[in-house]
Amino acid sequence: METLTKPKPARPGPDERRTAILKTAHAAFLADGYAATSMSTIAARLGGSKATLYNYFGSKEELFVAVVEHKCEQLREIAQDAQEDHDDFPAALLKFGTRLLNLVLADESIATYRMVVAESGRFPELGRVFFETGSRQGMDSVAGFLRQAIDAGHLQPGDPSFLGQVFFDLCAADLHKRRLFNVKPDPSKEEIRKNVERAVSIFLKIFGKDAAVSA
Repeated sequence: METLTKPKPARPGPDERRTAILKTAHAAFLADGYAATSMSTIAARLGGSKATLYNYFGSKEELFVAVVEHKCEQLREIAQDAQEDHDDFPAALLKFGTRLLNLVLADESIATYRMVVAESGRFPELGRVFFETGSRQGMDSVAGFLRQAIDAGHLQPGDPSFLGQVFFDLCAADLHKRRLFNVKPDPSKEEIRKNVERAVSIFLKIFGKDAAVSA
């Protein structure tokens, strides 16, 4: 009887290895803080050498930038999905806002935000990187979605970056702060839905195609 040989697991490719490094580094930053996390610590968590890690990233700051950019991919994907569904714009905006708020309120997002705020006093570059790489790129994705809505005539002409910030703030309202301060550790789906519905209603009244004033 022929004996079947169990195939060896495939070695991760370059992209898979990079993704594994980013996930491991993010977990290390969240667990120990930015200051206490070293490239040696991350290499040990990965089970590899520092030399391998430095083949991908030249410094801890460079690695942190890549971690934040990787997290921004989720927001870009949400924005891209929303851009494909402009036929019913209020419904598309509601869906987009709900996914956006769920991402912002996720445990990992909240933990990252807390870590950056806690350490940016001692490490101003950490706050700068997070703002320029994370917040700005994230808002660029929101602005891209709203720019298409303006071009399609769903919104009044205006600055899509400003509109994106307004929409984000309306969706987050006090729910984000309550989550950050652990006043409301686990908002319900109903609370999130109401927040976003209210945000969409206000946003369209001010900036919608039938609004009197453009941004």
